[in-house]
Amino acid sequence: MHDKVDVLIIGSGASGAAVAWSLADTKMRILCLEQGDWVKPTDYPTNGRDWEARLFGDFAINPNRRARETDYPINNGTSPIQVVNFNGVGGSTIMYTAHYPRLHPSDFRVKTLDGVADDWPVDYQTLEPFFAENDRMTGVAGLEGDPAYPHHVLPMPPLPLGKTGKCFGEAMNKLGWHWWPSDSAIATTEYDGRAPCINLGHCTPGCAQGAKASTDVTYWPHAIRAGVELRTRARVREITVGPDGLATGAIYYDAEGKEHFQPAEMVIVACNGIGTPRLMLNSQSGKFPNGIANSSGLVGRNLMFHPFAHTYGYVDEPIDGNTGAQLSLWSQEFYETDRTRGFVRGYTLQLHRGAGTIVDAIANTARGFLPWGEAHHDVYRTIFNRKLGLSAICEDLPEEHNRVTLDPVLKDSNGIPAPKIDYTLSDNTRKMIAHGVARSKEILDAAGAKNVGSDAPMLNAGWHLMGTARMGTDPERSVVNEWGRSHDVKNLFIVDGSIWVTSGGVNPTSTIQALALYIADNIKRRLADATLFD
Repeated sequence: MHDKVDVLIIGSGASGAAVAWSLADTKMRILCLEQGDWVKPTDYPTNGRDWEARLFGDFAINPNRRARETDYPINNGTSPIQVVNFNGVGGSTIMYTAHYPRLHPSDFRVKTLDGVADDWPVDYQTLEPFFAENDRMTGVAGLEGDPAYPHHVLPMPPLPLGKTGKCFGEAMNKLGWHWWPSDSAIATTEYDGRAPCINLGHCTPGCAQGAKASTDVTYWPHAIRAGVELRTRARVREITVGPDGLATGAIYYDAEGKEHFQPAEMVIVACNGIGTPRLMLNSQSGKFPNGIANSSGLVGRNLMFHPFAHTYGYVDEPIDGNTGAQLSLWSQEFYETDRTRGFVRGYTLQLHRGAGTIVDAIANTARGFLPWGEAHHDVYRTIFNRKLGLSAICEDLPEEHNRVTLDPVLKDSNGIPAPKIDYTLSDNTRKMIAHGVARSKEILDAAGAKNVGSDAPMLNAGWHLMGTARMGTDPERSVVNEWGRSHDVKNLFIVDGSIWVTSGGVNPTSTIQALALYIADNIKRRLADATLFD
């Protein structure tokens, strides 16, 4: 058994890193357990010419395909959307696109505004100072003045629009629709010891330059210098509880498969919207036979993904291809509810650069557009470095039947049950997807694109994992309270996307980290006045 720590954090990704850094100034003994390992900059695919091939191997976005020793299998058999995540220091920020919008003020009030789902127990105004703090720690680039958002100032200027951005901007102007340079967690100038983006290539499989703000290069260096211990290759099996109903620590396996018990005064879970319910459901005891902190029966339920509707086309003149940051513009034209569209809530349009040469060739061969034989090269010249793509990121409203459970058969290499995903698309979501594809085609038409196609919903697009341990003031309708503490276990906290009440229609990382900082602030204030466990 290891020495007891004051705070045990499980998971080192977006939320785990943020909460570790924030709590470090308390001088408590803080330990983070991460089942993956550090990724060296030299290991990233974009260091070599085979980077596209590695997108289907050791750096595949789907963990079932990637199948690293540090991954765990996921049963996606009954879901039209596959879970996408990464296990390592930095979590899925290692493989995200660094697209960095905030939730809108309306996203916290959907019940009040639109009569659907539930309002959050926090609001945009409460989180605004934590958004700002997170922007500073992360290093966010963007252009102030976006009319779709409350005013906020970002630390760095926006990413260059490039030829692709110019093409999209002109098309949106023709239609009279909103567009704006996107907020991006990518350094455009030297920032906090990190070099700026130099367009090494596709951002998703990691940034060898360190310009992309994964938490291994943002929060963790500061947290470790402040005294936080980060223990890698530590796969947690369960959170333990004592006779008093309080969490006592966690049982985990090291890289050799040896079992350890780590005692702690306080446990913070930061394992994402799939990993967190998996861990909690597997943490069974006499007091919690259905999983720790699950008296509401909601652990694992209300899974939300953000269904992606990807639409693309090809223009006549060469543009930027896959060089540089993948996403540079967004449109919030269709974000807020307009009931004449036939659905409630809305979506963001992300306007982005094309795929790599090999991926584009394979995709167009599969759809029957790129032939084999004499015409192959002539047709390929019409698509090479000419792709425009749009993704509609659709708000996914919570439904209890969309859930994570423990698979009765499938297990990871340590014998821990794998998560099983049960998920269906609602009628509201289907209508939203169709609307997003139709509007995307209008934009591509305005840009002069041809050979238009779509993939909706995208299969390997479960990047955003939310809702499976929701926050709220009613213990019967939520898992944690308004500042992330479990209703059932007074020294257990959750800080990742699983606590979300609704999903909004934007990438969640910025808001996940703002929430983690907000929860850490509440913990510190309540420690100071001795009310943390009241």
